[in-house]
Amino acid sequence: MARCARDPPDPIHRTEGGRPVLTPDRSVDRFPVSTDRSVGQGWGFIGRGFIGRMASDVPGSREKILDVAEALFARRGYSGIGMREVALAAGLGKSSLFHHFRGKTQLYCEVLSRVLERIREPLDGVLESSDDPARKLDRCVDALVDSLAEHPPTARLLLRSLFEEDDLEPEAPEVLAVEQTLGEILERLQQLLSQGVAAGVFRPVSVPHTLQTLIGATVYHFASGDLGARLLGRPLLSAAAVRRRKLELKNLLHHGLAAAADG
Repeated sequence: MARCARDPPDPIHRTEGGRPVLTPDRSVDRFPVSTDRSVGQGWGFIGRGFIGRMASDVPGSREKILDVAEALFARRGYSGIGMREVALAAGLGKSSLFHHFRGKTQLYCEVLSRVLERIREPLDGVLESSDDPARKLDRCVDALVDSLAEHPPTARLLLRSLFEEDDLEPEAPEVLAVEQTLGEILERLQQLLSQGVAAGVFRPVSVPHTLQTLIGATVYHFASGDLGARLLGRPLLSAAAVRRRKLELKNLLHHGLAAAADG
């Protein structure tokens, strides 16, 4: 695909002792949220410095707890984190934590709900616009990528949540609320794709499969940590890498979805 005009040159691959080495790209700035050196270490974006910064920057106790819990759950999952650890990381006593949340299930589900609302809000603004389906899809890609890039724990947290259903009571009100929010987001995106097909803007694709592809191409990418950074040869959250991700996704969707021109 053609290179974005503003995108700096890709790192040079050279070989030392038969092993490929990626030349670091230091030509771009990172998003403010990713300036901590812990970002991108290991498989996730969550390091101790990141958790501490989140806790100190947010004034409200409840929001502070949710920020810290989001980072911890993203790093180790629902079953790997206890309420005592959340309280310690937030600088609170355990009794203070239970003043805000009656248990870990409620805390975890509120974290997920907040994450999904951060994604839904900009998507709703796009989907309620008067743009045609193709333009709406482009703007949805921008909104989704921006949300995941600006909140590094989100992608890994969402991936983990897919495998942790067995640890939660499926009929708990908090769990049902999360499922409802997620279902509403997916339904609106499916409607957009279906409208594009009906209007002849998109070719007659499988809407569920296309939506699965979009989710995988966005959420996995920002959860891939060091692996993704090695493949790209630059930090996943650099301004250039985020711009390039949007461009590549749009190109993929345009070529994969565009209906054939008459003629």
